[in-house]
Amino acid sequence: MVKAGGYGHGAVPVAHAAVEGGASGLAVATLEEAAQLRGLVDPEQILVMGGLLPEQAGAAAATGCSIGVSSRELAEALARSSTRVPVHLKIDTGMGRFGCAPEEAPGLAQQIDESRGTRLAGTWTHFAKSESDAAMTGRQLELFLDVLSRFDVGPGMRHACNSAGALNHPDFALDAVRCGISIYGCEWPGTRPALALRSVITHLKTVEKGATVGYGSLWTASGTTRVATVAVGYADGVHRARANRGHVLVRGRRAPLIGMVSMDAITLDVSDVPGAKVGDVATLIGQDRDEVITAEEVAQWSNTISYEVLTSIGPRVERRHSTHP
Repeated sequence: MVKAGGYGHGAVPVAHAAVEGGASGLAVATLEEAAQLRGLVDPEQILVMGGLLPEQAGAAAATGCSIGVSSRELAEALARSSTRVPVHLKIDTGMGRFGCAPEEAPGLAQQIDESRGTRLAGTWTHFAKSESDAAMTGRQLELFLDVLSRFDVGPGMRHACNSAGALNHPDFALDAVRCGISIYGCEWPGTRPALALRSVITHLKTVEKGATVGYGSLWTASGTTRVATVAVGYADGVHRARANRGHVLVRGRRAPLIGMVSMDAITLDVSDVPGAKVGDVATLIGQDRDEVITAEEVAQWSNTISYEVLTSIGPRVERRHSTHP
């Protein structure tokens, strides 16, 4: 799964690493995301999973990519293509977002496979609670397989598991799994985060007791305090919910984030960081000496999940990629 800019890491470098690591295909949400990957793999190995409108059928067909289909309207629009579009039919077994109704699937699968402009290259569903509800996940898979048993055409590649499904229910793997957050080293014990987010201290000052810092004067100094300003803000993915919450690493120590998060800056209390100076690295996610801040920890401070923390990292944040064994 390399949608949303490779979960904020950079879609093209992630796609390269995934293919080199043995991935048989890449999945994205939009046609624009698919275009970024042109030339990395055979177009049919790229699955565009997001909901497309029928009027986008011509552009979708022109990519040569596999196209996720949840409705008869999109299937019929793709069928008017001059070339046979590889289609992955999605069946809603309980997620409740995209996907055709189970009772509609056999007929729609046959229509897709027998139309001149489409062919059934795959069939899929999506688990709603594979991280926490084994019973529901089992029922979803059972329904999915029951529907496939009523097809009069071959289902193509069958896939259902996301990261949690693949890790918690490996026997549900079918023909392929769609690993997302787990390949980025988040949410799963034993995995190593692939990303660190760092900036620098650009200003230092000492404030006295009673002084306030930031919009809304949300933080007041309880005594003499050394305050560092760091060049990163909510435009770069530091959520405003972080006001007066959590830490940033400076010189291997945790420095509390104080005051409101601004568009381009945050402020830290570095009173307990000996020798802190302008130009020091500030680590928002990652390791500095013996201290580590994870995306999951940042998510708790931000009242969200690690997925949103990663995908919120803004486009002006420079991505630097390296390969580690």
